[in-house]
Amino acid sequence: MQTIGLLGGTFNPIHFGHLRMAQELAESLNLDEVRFIPSANPPHKHAPLVSAEQRATMVRLAIADNPLFKFDERELNRKGASFTIDTLVSLRDELGEKTSLVLIMGSDAFVKFDTWHRWQEIIKLCHIALVQRPDKKPTEALSKTLALFLEQHYTEQVDDLHTAAVGSVTMQAITPLEISSTAIRRTLQHQGSARYLVPQNVLDFIASNHLYST
Repeated sequence: MQTIGLLGGTFNPIHFGHLRMAQELAESLNLDEVRFIPSANPPHKHAPLVSAEQRATMVRLAIADNPLFKFDERELNRKGASFTIDTLVSLRDELGEKTSLVLIMGSDAFVKFDTWHRWQEIIKLCHIALVQRPDKKPTEALSKTLALFLEQHYTEQVDDLHTAAVGSVTMQAITPLEISSTAIRRTLQHQGSARYLVPQNVLDFIASNHLYST
């Protein structure tokens, strides 16, 4: 069974934290590929000032030299909010029921998972890999609803992601890289350098298009 990791986000901009996380998860979970899915209209965030097309170009540039990484533009082509459930339904329609999909999610984001649109249907369309940095602990406790959900679906067996197409939640620790898109934007707005935080070809694109400069 083919196993595909799904990494969504605004990628505003994409940075080495995203890339290293995807690489480590591809190896630890034995993923055949990781799809980067830029969000055009994220429902839980303010609309980015940089256009969806520019953010997508930065993702394409950042992943171009890694054969494990693929670009997925389906959320850019969809009108309205970029709900995860709609992306998963679209992927299932395209890939069928015999492909394992692994939704990559930060453990901090999981604390609010039960506020997501049609959240209870998501586990019926994919697995979930919760990413936990070794030096970080969730700042909020899980609700009783989410604690029960985690208990019902949790596994530490990577093979479970390959023998079934959906239904499991696992947790993976990754190398702690203290890099954030917010901090990068702030640095660039103050004419600082983001070298070694962002791939050089992405930095060149940012500079040539005068992004994040005001």
